[in-house]
Amino acid sequence: MRILLVSDLHYALPQFDWVVRAAPQFDLVVLAGDHMDVSSPVSLDTQSVVLLRYFTLARPGKSLVVASGNHDLTGADRHGERAALWLPESRRAGIAIDGDSLVLGDTLVTVCPWWDGPIGRAALEAHLAADAQRRPARWVWIYHWPPSDSPTCWTGKRHYGDADVAGWIAQYQPEFVLTGHVHEPPFKPEGAWADRVGASWVFNPGRQIGPVPAHIVIDLDAGTASWNSLMGEEALQLGAEHAPARSVF
Repeated sequence: MRILLVSDLHYALPQFDWVVRAAPQFDLVVLAGDHMDVSSPVSLDTQSVVLLRYFTLARPGKSLVVASGNHDLTGADRHGERAALWLPESRRAGIAIDGDSLVLGDTLVTVCPWWDGPIGRAALEAHLAADAQRRPARWVWIYHWPPSDSPTCWTGKRHYGDADVAGWIAQYQPEFVLTGHVHEPPFKPEGAWADRVGASWVFNPGRQIGPVPAHIVIDLDAGTASWNSLMGEEALQLGAEHAPARSVF
């Protein structure tokens, strides 16, 4: 199975165009949050209509997973916590979103929302616990924020990660955690696009300008992962105990 991971496109429509063109080459396409841009002059309501169409175009007979990020929250849910209220419309096109689980052969994909309060956090914790009881050979999480104290959350000045997901990774050790949110790590000398946290691989493609998003390709059959950006390509072996030292700086 080949997986494409992108994140933090922030309503950059040429980058969404690229995803649509690239999607047929992959068995699973993951959009790991921040599809919208709250600083855009385009209203969030308009952005949601356009993005829902892009999500449909990016799923021509393939599997697409769309998780929310902090930019994607458009209003309060029934508990009074902010949520991506526009995203459930994607389910009509067979797209897996926040709170869903997707089984692809021997791989379970858990889609985690950007939660905004204790009720959302508890719901996600319960979702992870339930999926842990049925995990097959591989378990993949889509979670917008990388874990704390990882080079995948290094901004160039500080670690800016999520302690909650770090704790859940330590508890469950999923095979893969596909993230985004922190734009800088792959482009900083002490940052990284990949990190080995115990038995788990954590990936963050980062964000770049231009028509092609920074992206990560995970090939489960070949046992490889590669990061592609304006800086070139870096690759690693999924069977390695640690992410390799970087030589691009």
